[in-house]
Amino acid sequence: MSQDTFENEKRNLTPESGFNLVAIDYFSDSEDQLYLVDHFEMYQDALNAKKDKKNPDDYFILYKGGGGEFFSR
Repeated sequence: MSQDTFENEKRNLTPESGFNLVAIDYFSDSEDQLYLVDHFEMYQDALNAKKDKKNPDDYFILYKGGGGEFFSR
């Protein structure tokens, strides 16, 4: 997956409010490798859900900052 495609997918999955837990599907085509696992209103809930996963490094928490910038953790 190219870096541009990956960044576009992350932007498309970033919610206007709250926090999305997103995972990587390593077996899909080069596009659409990211998919939504769940949406949370609170960051702590998303973080706990990520930590509960078998391979937490395969998951991202996506959200928008106060200035509309995109963030992932």
